[in-house]
Amino acid sequence: MALSPLNRRRWRNFRRNKRAYWSLIIFGILFGISLMAEFVANDRPILVQYRGELYAPIFKFYPETAFGGDFATEAIYRDPEVECLIVSGGLGECFDDPAGIIADAQDGVVDGSAIQTGWTLWPPIPYSYDTPVDRPGAAPLPPNEHNWLGTDDTKRDVLARVIYGFRLSVLFTLIVTTLSSVIGIFAGAIQGYFGGKLDLIFQRIIEIWAATPQIYVIIILFAILPRSFWLLVVITVLFGWMALVGVVRAEFLRARNLEYVRAAKALGVSNIRIMFRHMLPNAMVATLTMLPFVITGTISLLAGLDFLGFGLPSSAPSLGELTLQAKQNLQAPWLAFTAFFAFAIMLSLLVFIFEGVRDAFDPRKTFE
Repeated sequence: MALSPLNRRRWRNFRRNKRAYWSLIIFGILFGISLMAEFVANDRPILVQYRGELYAPIFKFYPETAFGGDFATEAIYRDPEVECLIVSGGLGECFDDPAGIIADAQDGVVDGSAIQTGWTLWPPIPYSYDTPVDRPGAAPLPPNEHNWLGTDDTKRDVLARVIYGFRLSVLFTLIVTTLSSVIGIFAGAIQGYFGGKLDLIFQRIIEIWAATPQIYVIIILFAILPRSFWLLVVITVLFGWMALVGVVRAEFLRARNLEYVRAAKALGVSNIRIMFRHMLPNAMVATLTMLPFVITGTISLLAGLDFLGFGLPSSAPSLGELTLQAKQNLQAPWLAFTAFFAFAIMLSLLVFIFEGVRDAFDPRKTFE
């Protein structure tokens, strides 16, 4: 689909802002990696070849019996006995000498018989966000060649949790920001365009609603209701939609008496078309100016709630929970450094990107 001349000019302006353009590329790479987190960090193999057939444990449940084992529970693919069953095709006595059978299978012979060797294809990080790491020593454990960012206080791989936590934080922020912006822009446009008593009543409602302490309400609700991602999204949107109302309302109050609006009304153009086809594009610069603050505020809110223990479920990968662990384990500085750089990089990239978007929509801005 071809872009209009106006949008092509905006894209050129965005690309000329090198800081915003490269921030978008870097953020896109990081977010793309996090979207494929199951293929990057997982305690299940991506593919398994067993007796000439391919299995995809990353997508499907396979019991141990599917690979010649004795149990109907899910196969533990890191277990030497299960690994032996896969590699040897189930032909050797893996429960007696798994290491020896694996060595024989790698030579292509088990018990004197030639076999087709099985194999497993693992992700680069063989741990999911909730996988306990089998390493000696007291948790949290320092970084090494297997755990590049160490482990947390329950021996879970920190790098895997950062990848999953980054995805969760960004998705939460994008969903909340999108829904809040749509509601806030619509409410501000209605107030500013019609004015009068409607504007007055809306302003009083917003003042009362804005005075309600958001964090306290969330803490009270989560003390009663079970914590969940979507419940937190709904509550955050209920309190976050007011962030853009004032800016949009002011722009519509200013523009509703301009000549092009009066001309459109005289031609019989509908109010909805005037508001969102003609007036809203002129209010976008001021609106986009506020978006970086909305985004960073949403990320900070999620991190703060997780830090206090009233955010996402305790089983979810959370950067805020990692920050809490850093506070509770000062003897493990890798936790603090990881949490700091994860937030610093994520927030900086998002702010730079939306600054570029704001400048691209501003007709007075040009980049050489």
